Amino acid sequence: MGESELSTRIQKLKKEKNVVILAHNYQLPEIQDVADFVGDSLDLAQKATKTSADYIVFCGVNFMAESAKILNPDKIVIHPDLNSRCPMADMVDVESLSWLQKDHPDAMTVAYVNTTADVKAVSDVCCTSSNAVKVIKNLAAKEIIFIPDRNLGLYVKRFIKDKEIILWPGMCPTHHDIKKEDILNLKKQHPDAEIMVHPECQPEVIDIADYVFSTNGMVKHAAQSKSKEFIVGTEKDLCYRLKKENPTKVFYPVSTAICPNMKKITIDRVVKSLETLEPRLELPEEVIENAKEPLTKMMEIGRGD
Repeated sequence: MGESELSTRIQKLKKEKNVVILAHNYQLPEIQDVADFVGDSLDLAQKATKTSADYIVFCGVNFMAESAKILNPDKIVIHPDLNSRCPMADMVDVESLSWLQKDHPDAMTVAYVNTTADVKAVSDVCCTSSNAVKVIKNLAAKEIIFIPDRNLGLYVKRFIKDKEIILWPGMCPTHHDIKKEDILNLKKQHPDAEIMVHPECQPEVIDIADYVFSTNGMVKHAAQSKSKEFIVGTEKDLCYRLKKENPTKVFYPVSTAICPNMKKITIDRVVKSLETLEPRLELPEEVIENAKEPLTKMMEIGRGD
């Protein structure tokens, strides 16, 4: 079946079965094209709360589909490939975290949204890459356990000096592997380009950037900036959305910045999910209830980009 036929098939199935498709910014271009909404993980989970669809097909890694289910417990969330998991989210587990929490009984645990539902359920508050500084500044505790991304934690530490932030030794392999030399080589080739990088990158990469943004932050900045060229230090398929929304501008990705786990969700799997309404993402009611609280607290403090 050709690409146009697949797209027609998908649109027909969405209408017949009252399905909404949500796709993360790092999904394959053909999946972004058939999605009803494209965005970051929390943005998509929140959009899901506003849909009248009976089924949500979530094209992203596991914790993203889980967040959609946590915020929409009465909706059926379908994850086209249950093996599409975030390695960073899997770097922290409830048992290991509990040991650190026992060692620091007065600390509050701040969980990046890139964590599994059961870890969120034993955390105090969540954060995104764009609102982590704001969330932590608004907490009364002077001691913070920050999980799981060490690089994002180091970035947060640049702005918060009055709290002790205990970092978990996790990282996003895709962002951690973006090297300073990768960015500098692109800058040498494109000297007029602005450098935008994600805060999951290593500190030395952040040091040479013009701007540090979440994926949605990059989308907003690219639209507003007077610059015509951008070096993009995050997963390369964000550039597809950036170019689509800014056709007169040029975006230079780091060619090796590919998340293989995001790419496990293919257009064929999306079609199969629409046909079968499987596989469904299920979470225990207790986990949903406990994990919703830190997400809600974060949104009360103020949602970031």
